[in-house]
Amino acid sequence: MLQYLYKLKNKPPRGKLRGIKPDRFRVAVKVIRAIRVICEICGLKNKKPGINLMDSDEFKSFRQKLNKTQKQMSQLLGTSLKAIHSYEQGWRTIPPAVERQLFFLVSRISSSPYAKKPCWRIKKCATAQKKQCPAWEFKSGNLCWFINGTICDGSVHKNWEEKMKVCRSCEVFTSIF
Repeated sequence: MLQYLYKLKNKPPRGKLRGIKPDRFRVAVKVIRAIRVICEICGLKNKKPGINLMDSDEFKSFRQKLNKTQKQMSQLLGTSLKAIHSYEQGWRTIPPAVERQLFFLVSRISSSPYAKKPCWRIKKCATAQKKQCPAWEFKSGNLCWFINGTICDGSVHKNWEEKMKVCRSCEVFTSIF
């Protein structure tokens, strides 16, 4: 890091810090470092909003529910062992595809009888709404949280992250997980 800053001493910085004088740039870097230290002390993680919803503790608990080692989990998810270590340590964000696959695997071992009921019965959806919903179309009422394009809360969600924000508070999802 110091070598990088030394190189920037005589060059204008790129990106958001462009145009800042070198002495102010050094102060900005010190402030950023101080904020990171404070966040580490307080236990706050460097998390980008909306990028991932699953945290390292939840990932680890799901792995334990599946009764898999880290190596087995890496093979099951098609990722490296180092990636699994990083997810569990909180060093790396959990990609939506990995999160989705993990939810699917855990849902398959769920023994809750409530989880077998289709979502349209639990949520008491109107017939018109059911006919537009992919969960109804594919007869996958217990996998509505897995299928993009479902009409939950009256609208279709743009992406996995938006959908999971709604699903995590839904009784269908909570009955499975």
